[in-house]
Amino acid sequence: MSNHVSFKNQVALITGGSQGIGAATAITLGREGASIAITYNRSESKAMKVIEELKKMGARAIAIPLDLKDNQSIRPMVSRTMEEFSRIDIFVNNAAVGSASVVHYSDPEGQDEAILEINTLGAFLCVKAVLPIMVKQNYGKIINISSVGGGISVFPKFKASDGMSKAAVAFLSKQIVADYPHHKIDAFSICPGAVNTRMFRESTLDHLSPEEQKAFIASLPMGRLIEPEEIADLILFLCSPAATVCRGAVIDASLGLGVRPGLISEKK
Repeated sequence: MSNHVSFKNQVALITGGSQGIGAATAITLGREGASIAITYNRSESKAMKVIEELKKMGARAIAIPLDLKDNQSIRPMVSRTMEEFSRIDIFVNNAAVGSASVVHYSDPEGQDEAILEINTLGAFLCVKAVLPIMVKQNYGKIINISSVGGGISVFPKFKASDGMSKAAVAFLSKQIVADYPHHKIDAFSICPGAVNTRMFRESTLDHLSPEEQKAFIASLPMGRLIEPEEIADLILFLCSPAATVCRGAVIDASLGLGVRPGLISEKK
């Protein structure tokens, strides 16, 4: 970063940190000196690889199991982080399911409820558990990961419960700042577009032939996917003092898909 900010004495808790945006964020913040706690659900081996990489670069790091369908696992996540590091400066509310990955957590009849339970209630309860620590510290950065679908725009035929859950996550950051206007607690919602993650591949690309995948990606803004590291770099900026002026912002991080969502269906 220009005007370099040291994260050496800061602690970041990142849910869903075993892969995708969460893993990229853990590595990015760890490289800048932060101590890292990541959570995982079904990907313990991947989480441990992230921890190994963090430790190789000299960062203190732990991995904690978390099941957002089980509210009783949220407070142990926070208490374990506090036991290890004594504070939480940054909370990246990233763990979620998509319209495809929800199949790992629910039978077909219960998928809408599972999406809302994990993405909305789970995200809310995580913030509720972390906020008292940040209030006591009078410092904190909360980054809620929403989506361009629901957080910014609407995509026909996309799962309504998925979009609704992401709209709620986008709202959450505004509520935090409204409730704590005079505390040094910043909250932001990031709304990524088509990010090169397993979740996006499962929900969109895996259903297409190689030729269809190529055409779909070519139709996206700038003709490419967003890399997880790009979102991680944005999170790094939001964790800096320079971002405080934007507290409460809902950020379209979709390369422009949010302002022209029809690109994925428009005929050339």
